[in-house]
Amino acid sequence: MAIIEIKIPKNIALALKLPVSTPKRQQHKVLKKLLKKARFTQFGQQYRFDEVLMSKHPGKKFQQLVPTYDYSKIYKEWWHKAKDGVPDVCWPGVIKYFALSSGTSEAASKYIPITKELIRSNTITSIKQLLSLAKYEDVPKKAVGKGWLMLGGSTQLQKGPTYYAGDLSGIQQKNIPFWFQGLGLYKPGKKIAREKDWSKKLDEIVTNAPNWDIGFIIGVPAWLQLCMEKIIERYKLKNIHEIWPNLAFYVHGGVAMEPYKKGFEKLMGKPITYIETYLASEGFLAYQSRQGAKGMHLALNNNIFFEFVPFDDNNFDSEGNMVNNPEALMIHEIEENKDYAVLISTNAGAWRYAIGDTIRLVDKERSEIIITGRTKHFLSLVGEHLSVDNMNKAIEMASEAQNISIPEFTVAGVPHGNFFAHHWYIATNDAVNEQQLAACIDAKLKQLNDDYEVERKHALKAVFVTVLPEQTFMDFMKSKGKVGGQHKFPRVMKGRMLEDWNKFLQTQLVS
Repeated sequence: MAIIEIKIPKNIALALKLPVSTPKRQQHKVLKKLLKKARFTQFGQQYRFDEVLMSKHPGKKFQQLVPTYDYSKIYKEWWHKAKDGVPDVCWPGVIKYFALSSGTSEAASKYIPITKELIRSNTITSIKQLLSLAKYEDVPKKAVGKGWLMLGGSTQLQKGPTYYAGDLSGIQQKNIPFWFQGLGLYKPGKKIAREKDWSKKLDEIVTNAPNWDIGFIIGVPAWLQLCMEKIIERYKLKNIHEIWPNLAFYVHGGVAMEPYKKGFEKLMGKPITYIETYLASEGFLAYQSRQGAKGMHLALNNNIFFEFVPFDDNNFDSEGNMVNNPEALMIHEIEENKDYAVLISTNAGAWRYAIGDTIRLVDKERSEIIITGRTKHFLSLVGEHLSVDNMNKAIEMASEAQNISIPEFTVAGVPHGNFFAHHWYIATNDAVNEQQLAACIDAKLKQLNDDYEVERKHALKAVFVTVLPEQTFMDFMKSKGKVGGQHKFPRVMKGRMLEDWNKFLQTQLVS
């Protein structure tokens, strides 16, 4: 039996059959394609894209002529004009969609341009990942032809003067290919997907759950876990497989899965296959292309040009802000097991744009990477250089050692006398001793990070843990207007977000 009994349109099928070449050649081809398309835009004219195209070394010339951008800079200088309906700013034409993205640290929403070309590229990368399942062994491939429950943002978008805005997941779902919708695979369906009220959407999904035969679930772990818990509770089930016996795959991304796996396993009647993706608001960057892979394969030949900035003191300040004119390397220049911040140039008019993530190349031959954190979501108060990847692994190890489920956590650096401490806030509904858990997390971090171990003997004087119900974390997200869809809890609390978190906890104590 074929893994996928789907007829894919010819234009997309052709795009999937790109010739295999070296990562360097693939990326140079992508860059030239982007520059040719955008050379007559305002951005392309100002930064002399024609001159870059005529250069013998277009990648290096591109880096010489075009500055790097973060969101604030590119929006202030360029994207605000596109949002006002001005055509041909950073990409040809008028931008019809903007993804609203506040990330996990920013107060105000970001408006990320989304073009029909970007949506098509995302779709092609999604199909490539789907086709890679054919190489998986000992997994029920018949699940591919079952329902795909996509728990994303509302497809009912905000209407602006010349554009529509909303969650990327909502925009992407609104533009799901007709051939996919026509097969009836897409759940929860158009009507429920339009619902903006997260509680109502969840109730509708729970109500309709017995009518669906789900093979795939797709979304942020915390909200999918909540959804499955409600279904199990409503129908008095032992596990989710009693209602969805063909559920075999979970496609996840945006946050590390390790802290959630223990909680997920409690809801399952049999093992499922976890498939990681790297789908940001700015594009589909990478995906797990083979079973058991440690990392995700970068989408090097699908309209994203990648650059990598070494994540070190030469290129970033103590707050995680990138310096002007940082050292930027291309795919063939980076090394395994070093952390880099990602810059991307795309077919939606992002140019040398820092998306805020840090990655590590784990397999150079296969161009496979793992996400290690955010440039601003790390702790280095005194040189401990604690990454989100370290935190996730320590929590996974501690939860196993303590035999508890920890679906959420966050950590803040705080003053401690004349020195400093780390204060962890742990979500668990299991009984646990805070002091023992703090000691366990501390011990695991010392195993994972040599700098941390050194600093624990000097200026990093203490580790504190506050255990909270999982609902407290959910309620805080709700208070920030970040409920459901693709919203994720920040792993590191700093600045205004930390102030808001402390105020919120005080109100919880009072009530």
